[in-house]
Amino acid sequence: MSSIQSEVRDFVAENFLFDENPESLNNNDSFLETGIIDSTGVLELVAFIEDKYSVEVDDDELVPENLDSIDRLITFIESKLKELA
Repeated sequence: MSSIQSEVRDFVAENFLFDENPESLNNNDSFLETGIIDSTGVLELVAFIEDKYSVEVDDDELVPENLDSIDRLITFIESKLKELA
């Protein structure tokens, strides 16, 4: 498991899963479809990404294609980090 994947899974588990078993969350599960994260949760998720990885998430990047699963988040974060390199 990559460091980013581990950090994202830990954040989601600690902040959104509450009583659910974190192991039950698959990396490609949609946060919105499963009800794990709502619109307010997306803002928390963005704040985590910006703080943890020192990147800026633009308004036009606030789309499910970037933020709606662990796999999508990993891909998005890795692309943002490549932009900084």
